[in-house]
Amino acid sequence: MELWEAIRGRRSIGKVKPDPVDAASIERILEAAVWAPNHHLSEPWRFIVMTGAGRGVLGRAYADVAAAEAGGARTEEELAQLRAKQETKAYRAPVVIAVAVSPAPGESPAEEIAAVHAAVQNMLLAAHALGLGAIWRTGEPAYHPLMRQAFSLREPDQIVGFVYIGYPDLTPPPANRTSFRVKTTWIDH
Repeated sequence: MELWEAIRGRRSIGKVKPDPVDAASIERILEAAVWAPNHHLSEPWRFIVMTGAGRGVLGRAYADVAAAEAGGARTEEELAQLRAKQETKAYRAPVVIAVAVSPAPGESPAEEIAAVHAAVQNMLLAAHALGLGAIWRTGEPAYHPLMRQAFSLREPDQIVGFVYIGYPDLTPPPANRTSFRVKTTWIDH
């Protein structure tokens, strides 16, 4: 796939088939990730690949975060329903990759996070080039201490999101973007 086609054609694909994705494709996606730019070559990214029953780690973490945030105002039955609903989030794709930042000592945390975000963009482009659908999911549960604990991350490490990957089960609508001309100021003197 040509670069400009990949950049312009990539879309977030939230609906994928349950068919397994071969390990070689996942490895190519991860290889693309580690070529992201990073200050002082600190390589601050960490990846946790979950497939099959391994996605249960994420499901339980989603459930634990929801239960912790729900407080004590729910009945046991309501809490069980909440937990069950949250656990299903981990099974929306056959592959889920938790992406974390592990800032190098002495490096700017903001620059380290930016490098990991660039790695995620590389992952999304690589998945698209391989004919796979992918979506980068974040949200408050991703940043909760219980999520960090579920993946054995210690301070200052943190999850920056989850990349869900599978074979697309939809045709994304064409997208439009505001021209760079609207968002750009040129300073030439």
